[in-house]
Amino acid sequence: MTAANQSALIAFEVTLDCEDAAKLAEFWKGAIGFVEHGNPGPGTAWLADPRRIAPHLALIEVDEPKAVKNRMHIDLAVSGDGPPEVTWARVAAEAARLEALGATVRHEYAGRWISMADPEGNEFDVC
Repeated sequence: MTAANQSALIAFEVTLDCEDAAKLAEFWKGAIGFVEHGNPGPGTAWLADPRRIAPHLALIEVDEPKAVKNRMHIDLAVSGDGPPEVTWARVAAEAARLEALGATVRHEYAGRWISMADPEGNEFDVC
């Protein structure tokens, strides 16, 4: 790869538009264990993986409400090995934990993944 076509990308961030950045940040911190990162200013929240492995998550307040399905979404992969029924039990347990934090189940693809939505309706999957 030549210097001319090398990417200058130094970080990867996922951004979610939202109605209430502070409230949604509390959900995502509990859901994925991220911590507040920096001082983004009013109407925004920046979250980071404390291990510095995963992309940052930016939450930005916007005026318009969510109207349609996200074209891109977050997948939360449950760790661990084992037979399919054991893995599925871990996926189901994680979905139940996320429901307790305020997420809702949208659809269950038995034995594969569970589609969910955060408290503002942003879709994500647990697999």
